[in-house]
Amino acid sequence: MTETERPLRADARRNRERIMVAAGELFARRGREAQMEEIAARAGLGMGTLYRHFPNKQALLTAMVGERFHGMAELARAAEQITDAGDAFETILRNYLEAADGDASFQLALMGSDDLEWERIRQQKAEFAAAVTRIIDRAVASGRVRADLTLADFTLVASGVISTMYFKPGGNADWRRHLQLALDGIRKPGTKGRPQRSGN
Repeated sequence: MTETERPLRADARRNRERIMVAAGELFARRGREAQMEEIAARAGLGMGTLYRHFPNKQALLTAMVGERFHGMAELARAAEQITDAGDAFETILRNYLEAADGDASFQLALMGSDDLEWERIRQQKAEFAAAVTRIIDRAVASGRVRADLTLADFTLVASGVISTMYFKPGGNADWRRHLQLALDGIRKPGTKGRPQRSGN
């Protein structure tokens, strides 16, 4: 069991949170160019403390994405409670993207998956995928979405929209438009989706 897997003391937990906040801020500004030394300095911690928690940038990104997928699984389970199957699907897709919006570390990781130790967060990712698959299956069975929709399609659409976020970070109108166009292609002809929220 690694240090990040066993329960942490309160001070160690606070340090870990400081590191992840600092890393998120630097990834937002500098992308893959952000260095571990910069992250430690921004967190106000020494390099030894940083490396005790995360031996390299790959491990740090992996931990951040793992926490994000854990939160995404909770969003998916909440969406499963929505009665209308089509609304449930659109809700989890929108909420997934809303959560990714502004989270540069998550966008960065998904844009460059080789930077992650995916095996370490296999369980978090699997829990999210299982919940989304159930939502998709119910939406397909209801006739609200196209009959050939799969989890792979969800990932494809989400990755495309996230690329719009990543390369056009100045506002959210572009990615919301991208999402709306994608949903128009996913819905079964003759059905209507949820009203679109206006962007800022």
